[in-house]
This record gives sequence, structure tokens and C-alpha cells, in this order.
Amino acid sequence: MPVIEKFFEGYEEGRPLFDALCGVIAELGPSEMRVTKSQIAFRRRVGFAWTWVPARYLRGRAAPLVLTVALRRRDDSPRWKEIVEPAPGRFTHHLELFSVEQIDQDVRGWLSEAWAAAG
Repeated sequence: MPVIEKFFEGYEEGRPLFDALCGVIAELGPSEMRVTKSQIAFRRRVGFAWTWVPARYLRGRAAPLVLTVALRRRDDSPRWKEIVEPAPGRFTHHLELFSVEQIDQDVRGWLSEAWAAAG
């Protein structure tokens, strides 16, 4: 079984969201994708975006997919589920995704900003 299919096995609801994000990221330019048991990371020189399936770790109703975006600033959008500053000037923004329609111009802009900063 291919690696991506194995990652989403049992969590198929997140796959269309992931595929849509891959399309957006591919439009930005070259990047590398790394699949681990817990997440799928996108990187250039450094990582800029990660996706993961919360249902693997959380009980109750969870989003089919979470997108984590690394920005060098805190973005004040109310759409973020959580924002963490793991190091000074490095902010990880967590966005719950429930539908492909949520992958809009805002998400494209955040991914573009993160992609540019990761080069």
C-alpha cells in the first residue's frame, strides 16, 4: 500500500482535504513532502506546513484534518484553533479543516507566506 494511502487508512475523510492542500502547495513551487506515522510535513530548507489527523489522538468529534503553518509572525485571524510560539519569532498556527471550501484565499496566502520564509 502506498505511503499516503496507509497514512489515511481508517481516516479517509481527511484525504480530499489533504489532496486540495497538496494542489495549493504544488502551485507555490518546489517543496519536499515527508510522511511519518503521525504527520505529513512539507519543507524547503526548513518545514513550513504539516498536516495531521486529530482523530488518531483525540476522543470525540475532531476535524478530519489539521493544517499547521509556520509563520514568522502571529496572525490574528479568528480561524486559528491555536497559535504557539515555540521559539522567539517562530509561530505555529493550527487550523482545523472540515471541508475543501475552507482552503480559500486566506489559507493560500498563509501557505505562500510560510513557503517563501522556508526557502
